[in-house]
Amino acid sequence: MLVSEFDFDLPPELIAQEPPAERGASRLLRLGREDGAISHHRFSDLPDLLAPGDLLVVNDTRVFPARLIGRRLPGGGAAECFLVRPGAEPDTWVALVHPGQRLKPGSRMVFEREGHRIDAEVISQHYHGRRLVRLQSPGGTRVWDAIHAVGHMPLPPYVRREDTPADRERYQTVYARAEGSIAAPTAGLHFTGAIFDALRQRGIERATITLHVGYGTFQPVRVEDVSDHRVEAEHFEVSAEAATALTRARAEGRRIVAVGTTTTRTLESLELDGDSSVQPQSGETALFIRPGHAFRLVSGLITNFHLPRSSLLMLVAAFAGRERVLAAYREAIAARYRFYSYGDAMLIL
Repeated sequence: MLVSEFDFDLPPELIAQEPPAERGASRLLRLGREDGAISHHRFSDLPDLLAPGDLLVVNDTRVFPARLIGRRLPGGGAAECFLVRPGAEPDTWVALVHPGQRLKPGSRMVFEREGHRIDAEVISQHYHGRRLVRLQSPGGTRVWDAIHAVGHMPLPPYVRREDTPADRERYQTVYARAEGSIAAPTAGLHFTGAIFDALRQRGIERATITLHVGYGTFQPVRVEDVSDHRVEAEHFEVSAEAATALTRARAEGRRIVAVGTTTTRTLESLELDGDSSVQPQSGETALFIRPGHAFRLVSGLITNFHLPRSSLLMLVAAFAGRERVLAAYREAIAARYRFYSYGDAMLIL
């Protein structure tokens, strides 16, 4: 299957640049997984669209301000350091840097904001333009605390504006807990406390897993054949409580509805016992879900609208069928839905 088969034309004005005025006010397109039937709703209608007994699974990862903006030393030219994941040694990070051609091993940078400072040195150069950098914060401040003071929220590149203080709250789910992601699990941005209350009153159960969103989730697909694409591993954790809820739902024949592609990848990566029960587990997953994948746990999906030719679109197409998904995207475009991270949502059942 070719990557070009997952292309579509999107008017630029439909790419959401801001979150909706209120959480839960987004639109929601419901797509029938088997028949392709489409209906239009508000996200606040979700409790009525699910059934009592459904198990909703969310990803409680929390985004940290991974984007450092500053200058090179000496000289003062602009520099940017995007922290991808911690290195093996304390206060070292694998990072994407700009301008890459000037930031070779031994290069130094400084990042300052509101009286806080981080000094960085490039230690080594890695594949795909990555660097290993060592961070230091003068004055005894912990580097992790300095990152929070100096860093910017890592909004996706298609959000063509600088981050604002409001993004520190709106580019997080209301249930975000475990810090470690460089991008939000955006399907969860629509939920509010009131929506969760309505779900609970309707008899819909909730379980929580953790997958720290890394570069693997959104790295570009640069190959022609879908099967040649590889994703970088990301860390996940499934607690005993979540494993018990998943096992019970499977045994009772209830639907397991994943909130987002990160939750889906985690659930579909889990090892099952001989009786198909789920055990607590943690580790890394590099699972790339594409058409042909046999879903074992997930039977419903809540997701945002994704980029053309992206691995996330391929995951959704694997779940509901490429032609049905692309038809739903065409309808969403005609109906002027908002796309991508701060955009509207889709429910596939």
